Amino acid sequence: MIEARGLTRRFGDLTAVRDVSFQVEDGEILGLLGPNGAGKTTTLRMLTGFLPPTDGSVTIAGHDLLDEPAVARRELGYLPENVALYPEMRVAEYLAFRARLARLPGRERQPAIDRAISGCLLGEVKDQIIGTLSKGYRQRVGLAAAILHGPKVLILDEPTVGLDPKQIISIRELIRDLGRERTLILSTHILPEVEQLCQRVLIIDRGRVIAEGTPAELQGHSDLSPELVVTLVASDGTGADAIEALTALEGMQHVSADGSVTGRFRARHVRDADPRESVFRLAVERGWTLLEMSQRRPSLEELFVQLTTAQGEPTEPAGALSQGSSEGVASETEPSDEVEPTDDVEPANAEKGEDPQ
Repeated sequence: MIEARGLTRRFGDLTAVRDVSFQVEDGEILGLLGPNGAGKTTTLRMLTGFLPPTDGSVTIAGHDLLDEPAVARRELGYLPENVALYPEMRVAEYLAFRARLARLPGRERQPAIDRAISGCLLGEVKDQIIGTLSKGYRQRVGLAAAILHGPKVLILDEPTVGLDPKQIISIRELIRDLGRERTLILSTHILPEVEQLCQRVLIIDRGRVIAEGTPAELQGHSDLSPELVVTLVASDGTGADAIEALTALEGMQHVSADGSVTGRFRARHVRDADPRESVFRLAVERGWTLLEMSQRRPSLEELFVQLTTAQGEPTEPAGALSQGSSEGVASETEPSDEVEPTDDVEPANAEKGEDPQ
């Protein structure tokens, strides 16, 4: 549904994005991850046509974004991190304005507006002035504008940034619903969001793709050791003795006490080992009561920290999941005189941000 081939963007001598290639299938939700300055926003701007690539191409629903920009962008909805809204307009009025910008035929506008209002749960505030809405509702209005023309591909840049926990849950549910009918790319810094919403993950660091796959695949290929969480109770105490005894078991690498719960220990072990039976037998021999024993893979957060830049130095390639080279790649810094092409015209009194189309 959307394919990027060899996307590269240079700003003078700086390379913000280098040779980024990936494909998102119909109905798939792809999570785009990376530290600040990794090249995520530059990549999204190239995918949406706001920024032309120095090299490479983008295809949306079979249409080349450079050769057929008008047709390709009709299949695309975009919610930037800072969405441009018009605070003096009412919600329904703003969506009607956006429908005209999208050049929807007159007879199709009101049904499209009604579907967007219903799909984004804006019925209660459709007649309310945008400037009086909470940030969560303003994000919903931005999403409604992005899906107004019925795009097959939806690109969301940090859609939950700055929201409170209740608003985040609400927007996540909305994104999940939207993803059932569309191909969706979600850029976010919130890793639990990726684990909950995305079928596949793309990690970018210093302008290059360093890992790609499902969360389970990425965790399975991680160099980080699996961890066994053990909680023990003994009348004579288990502290240092338990650490020493657990560490002595075959396959154990490192055992430490978990300060959050008395008698809980976290034991790292080699990837191919399964020390659970040994731990059980040890507990029986020592007369310990075994309250908990659970095995966990490295979290996506731990994997992200492992793969991405540490102290400004480029990360080494992560095995079979890695691509490209960090040589000559700069941080995601765009010159202030770089103008992003857009077909839309914004009123002078619009809130600071980017037009979603």
